[in-house]
Amino acid sequence: MINNGKSSSLTALVSGATGYVGSHLARRLSANGWKVHVIARNGSNLTMLHQARDSITVHRHDGSTESMFAIMEQAAPDVVFHLASFAPIPHTPAHIVPMLHSNIVFGTQLVEAMIATGVHRFINTGTFSQHYDNVFYSPASLYDATKQAFKDILTFYTETTALQAITLELHDIYGPGDSRPAIIPILQKAASEQKPVAMTLGEQLVDMVYIDDIADAYELAAVRLFTRQEVKDEVYSVSSQNPIRLKDLVEVFENVTGCRLTVQWGAQSYLSREIIVPWTKGKNLPGWRAKVSLEEGIKKATAAAPEY
Repeated sequence: MINNGKSSSLTALVSGATGYVGSHLARRLSANGWKVHVIARNGSNLTMLHQARDSITVHRHDGSTESMFAIMEQAAPDVVFHLASFAPIPHTPAHIVPMLHSNIVFGTQLVEAMIATGVHRFINTGTFSQHYDNVFYSPASLYDATKQAFKDILTFYTETTALQAITLELHDIYGPGDSRPAIIPILQKAASEQKPVAMTLGEQLVDMVYIDDIADAYELAAVRLFTRQEVKDEVYSVSSQNPIRLKDLVEVFENVTGCRLTVQWGAQSYLSREIIVPWTKGKNLPGWRAKVSLEEGIKKATAAAPEY
């Protein structure tokens, strides 16, 4: 089955594989011997998968439940990794329908198709920002509320069917080739262009986890589903266990890269529900820990410039 991270004859179905984290996971699984199938919307850009495109099967989903059932039957996965999401923060009224469809309807179609075809191992993706003010549940944004809504739907399936689910709540992710509007690419761009970068006061804590460690967590969660029959509906926090102030992160970035940045601290306001202290009360995924230090991760992340 799975031996030292390597898989023989196992099949994975990955949603969200056209994004930064999902594409990295799909490539990792393929390199480790998994047969990898991915779900993509009609018209989705597959650029992030180009390095492994010949070894990955792409299924186009037209948005219908019937299409999802057909994909599940064709892929016949042993495990489904669900990373697809739409996260506009802050949202506008125009975002409401696509966000609800992406974060609630799509996932429900996915699980319903799994149950109908006898697929029972599911790894879901949550976020630390479902825990505003470091409480068990308080959504920092409408996006976070939709993630929780799907998690509640998932609980219905785990309690009424044979579905086994693990939800991984991710913190701040970084790594090479990241073109998202995240903190490390923002700092890279400011360093490259030698332009000032506007920031908040920088007192908020950020919990940075390197992309390879994130992929490790998903693979370890899959191992847990294969080896622990008692798993039904578990939630784990994928945290570095070492949050750092944004101001201090910028200093580490400068020290590692040798670039001095012009940061305009206080030029941007905090969001109305800015997370100052990230979620610290979640359970750790058994056997997992972040291996890549912040300094090592920044060095690796900045070795290859992202595409802006």
